[in-house]
Amino acid sequence: MKERSKVLYISQEITPYLPESPMAVAGRTLPQSASEHGFEVRTFMPKYGCINERRNQLHEVIRLSGMNVIIDDTDHPLIIKVATLQPARMQVYFIDNDDYFHFSPDKTLETISSPAENDERLMFFARGVIETVRKLRWNPAIIHCLGWVSALVPLYIKRMFADDPTFASSKIIYALRSEDFSDTLDPRFREKLGMSQFSDEDLCTLTDEPVDFKTLNKLAIDYADAIVQSSSEINPEILQYAQASGKPLLEYRDDNDEMLKAYADFYNSLITPND
Repeated sequence: MKERSKVLYISQEITPYLPESPMAVAGRTLPQSASEHGFEVRTFMPKYGCINERRNQLHEVIRLSGMNVIIDDTDHPLIIKVATLQPARMQVYFIDNDDYFHFSPDKTLETISSPAENDERLMFFARGVIETVRKLRWNPAIIHCLGWVSALVPLYIKRMFADDPTFASSKIIYALRSEDFSDTLDPRFREKLGMSQFSDEDLCTLTDEPVDFKTLNKLAIDYADAIVQSSSEINPEILQYAQASGKPLLEYRDDNDEMLKAYADFYNSLITPND
């Protein structure tokens, strides 16, 4: 029997762990559709403080937890939790840390309630997902990044983990979406990335100007292998940047079933025969 190609989803939001929204619904339906199309799927998301662990039956995976992620010369413990999404029986892994994901009484997501930490939150999430996948010894053919919280994943894999056999054959897809963030990331964002051994050349997309939503997306596009337009309305500057990159680009389709089928075909077009 032919081995199924592996697709790793790195999602910003997934329902029912978070309230239904276009992004949270996509975070659930895309992996489920890929599984139905014959792919082996695993999914990651942040373990926001508002997620009810008891109701959703999350439990810590001790064998995957325990390492520290260093950001700005500070150690941050990486905690991995997992739950099974029914009825699809799909495993969802959660990246957790008390410094970046903590309970808010009004259940506001930390990306909104504490935006000053978003730069480090993105670094921790990207590194946490990558380190966990390496520990799982699970080599994805496709890595689908869904939501701006996953925007640093292409950079980390293509530069920090360029020689790692786990990702040697992986094709990274970055999804362009309408959901954005206001203001800018911490002014030391580029400096902090540099402390993680990224060179000035690696970060040339980041100028001395504060990093906003558009710049963050451009950085993701630079290091992705392919792009998908997964919202009907995309910032025109970002969409134009993606089109000008010359990378494979899957355009948005209004029909949901047609779009889900198009994703599966797009994945197959990127996977080489040996993957």
